[in-house]
Amino acid sequence: MRLGIVSDTHDDLDAVEAAVETFEREDCDAVVHCGDIVAPFSATPFAAGFEFHAVRGNNDGEWALADTVDDFGTYHGETAELTFDGREIVVYHGTSGAVVDALVECGRYDYVLHGHTHEFVHETYEDTVRINPGGVPFEGAPGPHYAVVLDTGSDRVVDAGSDDLERFTLSDGVE
Repeated sequence: MRLGIVSDTHDDLDAVEAAVETFEREDCDAVVHCGDIVAPFSATPFAAGFEFHAVRGNNDGEWALADTVDDFGTYHGETAELTFDGREIVVYHGTSGAVVDALVECGRYDYVLHGHTHEFVHETYEDTVRINPGGVPFEGAPGPHYAVVLDTGSDRVVDAGSDDLERFTLSDGVE
């Protein structure tokens, strides 16, 4: 199964549309948004040809967002526990770094997916892989905003830029 991962789109429709186009082009079966969609209008492009899951970010202040997402996908609230191809995945926005660390270190999950810092992370701790696709650029977190595709059958994060990690750029970093 091919799983698309994105976070912190913050009503940036260009980034949202680029993510949706990437996930459709890469034949994703499901997409996870790690929070900070913000307003309902920027969630609706994710009503596409894939299963959609989202968690609440610290900037998702409109409660109508949950109803909008639930019209075409699943809005899980603060966290989501998902299983794809027998892989245990937890999704949390990442507002608390201590909670992210605890999720990674507890050993219960194959993958911990989060956002919040707007900085790309792909690292392994023991048997758990932590992925943060980044977010729309802002001063202090100047890296590009990426979409990530994970093949849960092979445990390969797809990235056109290297052999072991592929990321798809949604927007450039801050200069």
